[in-house]
Amino acid sequence: MWYLIGAVVAAVVLQAFWAGSQQGAPMPWSEFERLLAEGRVAEVTVANDLLRARLTEPLPDGRRAVATVRVDPALADQLRSRGVTVVRGEPPAGPLAALLSWVWPFLLLYVFWMLMSRSIVDRHGLGGLMSVGRSRARAYVESDTKVTFADVAGVDEAKAELQEIVSFLKDPKGYGRLGGRAPKGVLLVGPPGTGKTLLARAVAGEASVPFFSISGSEFVEMFVGVGAARVRDLFAEARKAAPCIIFIDELDALGRSRAAGGLMGGGYDEKEQTLNQLLAELDGFDPSAGVILLAATNRPEILDPALLRAGRFDRQMLVDRPDRRGRLQILEVHARRIRLVPGADLDMVASVTPGATGADLANMLNEAALAATRRGAEAVAQQDLLAAVERVLTGIEQRSRVLSPAERHRVAVHEMGHALVAAALPGVDPVLKVSIIPRGVGALGYTMQRPTGDRFLLARSDLENRITVLMGGRAAEALVFDGDVSTGAADDLQRATEVAQEMVTRHGMAGGALGSRAYAPPRHAFLGEVALPPMRAEVSEETTREIDLAVRDVVDEAARRAEAIVAARRAELEEGVGQLLLRETVTAEDLPALRGDTAPPGITRR
Repeated sequence: MWYLIGAVVAAVVLQAFWAGSQQGAPMPWSEFERLLAEGRVAEVTVANDLLRARLTEPLPDGRRAVATVRVDPALADQLRSRGVTVVRGEPPAGPLAALLSWVWPFLLLYVFWMLMSRSIVDRHGLGGLMSVGRSRARAYVESDTKVTFADVAGVDEAKAELQEIVSFLKDPKGYGRLGGRAPKGVLLVGPPGTGKTLLARAVAGEASVPFFSISGSEFVEMFVGVGAARVRDLFAEARKAAPCIIFIDELDALGRSRAAGGLMGGGYDEKEQTLNQLLAELDGFDPSAGVILLAATNRPEILDPALLRAGRFDRQMLVDRPDRRGRLQILEVHARRIRLVPGADLDMVASVTPGATGADLANMLNEAALAATRRGAEAVAQQDLLAAVERVLTGIEQRSRVLSPAERHRVAVHEMGHALVAAALPGVDPVLKVSIIPRGVGALGYTMQRPTGDRFLLARSDLENRITVLMGGRAAEALVFDGDVSTGAADDLQRATEVAQEMVTRHGMAGGALGSRAYAPPRHAFLGEVALPPMRAEVSEETTREIDLAVRDVVDEAARRAEAIVAARRAELEEGVGQLLLRETVTAEDLPALRGDTAPPGITRR
């Protein structure tokens, strides 16, 4: 619409300019009479109420034609008496003027068409017919990214590997003095949000070489052959700019295994052609030229095995979720951008967020800054950090969701049952906070535990204790309400069943007739051969029944343990429920029973 409006305005302006150029300069009638009396008028053209005159000699300003808007009926006699030629109607235009009057509308239409077509091409990502095969990689230098390795924390191993590559690019002779060469490709693998793209940006900030960044999805277009052409153009530009680094984000969009297409009956010809071109380019360029390929993906199991072999992606680095120390380092990096009160305990945030990624931790600190801003504080305090952790992990407080007194009482009993069972069992993470404030989509309350450290192996007793804690809320409801349980334990039952199934089918912890074998299909291969879609394990109907019975026994045994603990701590349960109904949120400092200082008979607290 804006192009069309511009074309119309241009046409009106040109028409007005053309008309003005044909009329000549306006002149007062008295001046025209003077010129006529001096005999300087050679020819006059009369059209309606407009009179144009061609002079015998130019005026001092160079004009040879003048115009006036008055036509006197007695003027004809004066003109004939002085021998002036009189013409009625418009004077014939010259050949150039006639040509321009036909050409300029077509020029306007052509410009309008070109602008519209370019807008459509850019909007649909075609890039023009002549540039459709060009690479869309963006070139960066260290001043563009403003990210260095000092801004990356929690992934020390991956950072050290990339620092070595940057050093090789800066000093290839020093690193190659013993005959070694730089790796052709480095594949960064890890869950979403762990900092793979941030590491690549840090490489761009540290290396004094060009850095080409592109997403794997930008190679795939509607035209056949465009992806392969863009791969060729990308590596051609990289060779010209060597030494340099190429970074392909979301490699799985480009390097999906070709075996899957064959099994499903084809349909991946264009993607296979693009992948084949990438494989050929990886084999073709000389590592001594200083071109290094970085790629990132969170789905390595679907990559083609030909990409992962040595000589193409020589190094495959895991960028995993950080441990407690790594989480603390990440929090310290992001805390530079916000104002914290002196003595703010970031270690508390790191301890209560096991499994959180770098993106999650950055979001928590941002939420803490927003929480402090909402309450009008000058700096982010400890209460803001804890509120941010709760907001990210459990959802937003639903103060508008008003529960009836009976429902609040049941929720308090349920959550206090979880907390007391967790406080009584050995090896379970201590309870930090219990609340009956609704949060998120369906949580009417929650129990927050503070892990004492990261755990990479879990014993059978640890898994059984987890199931027992999950069953604690239902056991408390059954005790207080004489077996009248509610639907609030639906999620607890689902999670307890999943843990029990893992114990029986994957970890061989059932014993008895099932023995020590795995009945669940293997998970996807990680950085190994391509994994086919999971299939159900080949077991008989009798074995399936044994598995179901074993899972039921594990959950039922955990439920009995939870019922025993809750029954032994009935007085503490009633006290805790009263505190929750009064204050809505109770911490371990408020209620000694949550600290696990005293345990019921038969339970030894570690």
